[in-house]
Amino acid sequence: MQDKNREMARRIAAEVARQGGRVYYVGGLVRDRLLGRESKDIDIEVHGVTPQALCAILDSLGERTQMGASFGVYGLRHYELDIAMPRLESATGRGHKDFEIDTDPFLGVFKAAQRRDFTVNAMMEDVLTGEIVDSFGGLADLKAGILRHVSAQSFPEDPLRVLRAAQFAARFGFTVASETVALCRTMDLTALAGERVFGELRKALLKAPEPSVFFETLREMDQLHAFFPEVEALIGVRQEPRFHPEGDVFTHTMLVLNAAAALREQAREPLSFMLSALCHDFGKVGTTSVIDGRIRSFGHEEAGVPLAERFLARLTSEARLRRHVCGMVRLHMRPRALYRQQAGEKALCRLFDASECPEDLLLLSRADCLGRAQCADDGAAEQALRAGLARYRELMARPHVTGADLVAAGFTPGPDFGEALALAHKLRLAGVTREDALRQTTAFLRRRPEAARQPLP
Repeated sequence: MQDKNREMARRIAAEVARQGGRVYYVGGLVRDRLLGRESKDIDIEVHGVTPQALCAILDSLGERTQMGASFGVYGLRHYELDIAMPRLESATGRGHKDFEIDTDPFLGVFKAAQRRDFTVNAMMEDVLTGEIVDSFGGLADLKAGILRHVSAQSFPEDPLRVLRAAQFAARFGFTVASETVALCRTMDLTALAGERVFGELRKALLKAPEPSVFFETLREMDQLHAFFPEVEALIGVRQEPRFHPEGDVFTHTMLVLNAAAALREQAREPLSFMLSALCHDFGKVGTTSVIDGRIRSFGHEEAGVPLAERFLARLTSEARLRRHVCGMVRLHMRPRALYRQQAGEKALCRLFDASECPEDLLLLSRADCLGRAQCADDGAAEQALRAGLARYRELMARPHVTGADLVAAGFTPGPDFGEALALAHKLRLAGVTREDALRQTTAFLRRRPEAARQPLP
């Protein structure tokens, strides 16, 4: 698909060149190619021909699509290719749609690149010749690993760029230039829509080798408070040095995030898993106290659930995601606690049954352990817990009592069915065979005076 899109870009560039214009690759594509990374997005910018001429060229090559005449952005059906004309943007309000856009095909490469956020994203590459047009020193910044804003006038017009700076720093290992950090400190993020913030957070959590850099960069910019107050509140919350010699809860959470990033390819629900690593100790803010000379956070798992829910509700409406993360926060201490208590198979099975994704719960438990300066995990806990999970999965794969079985036994569905099926499930978790579970369940129903029963044939 990428070869197909690039070939179409070259065909467009050739037709534009015949009319005296030029076509450039722009944005992240140029940056990623110079970094030796694969980029999924192919964006080209067409200079030196009128919109009418560009439309005629596109119509001759395929079925043209258009985002809107005022935007000057086009596409071709069956191609993943964004085709834009040079434009100027000026903010008319605080929202991300509050921009006045002026398309000008003869604007020139300097002014066209000036609207970009960072110098490393302002480079352009001629589609036909491969020439790099670098009006703002992006190549030098790329080689030095520096993220620097292009324009102090236009950069603050979109506050999302603060989060993009943090996200790029985390994903690419960039250092944000001191003048860019200073500019970001002056920007107001409160008008941003939660879903836009969540988009940048998602990239940091799922693509960065060390997602902690995202939050540490926002902390340096003094920009955690608007959308990440629960994370900011972790700063300075003390932990018992015997168990957490790494420092406060913020430091521990950042280490857990990085440990989780190393495990996320194993996760069944990577985004939920990474969010759980971020939220897992939110409850320590309100539960930490000194008892008998030791720092304790009793009940922080349960206390963290409403905080995680509030945090997620600010960013996303995905109910399943929020439910999954809150469940992980509630249970994250249980696997290792049961191991230390040498709990039996039944207790482990009950834990796994309470979890939306037991596999990810064990990964979170492991990341939580690895997020300590001194992790005492020798692998024995992981082995024992994995064995317990395998047993749970084996039990869940066995035939079990269903509502249809109870109806076949002569009972009419009613209020008692729920209790009966709950009993059947407990027996299943205990390893009781389907036949024995059915006998015990039907006996339970017969003892209930209100249970309606059909005459048996």
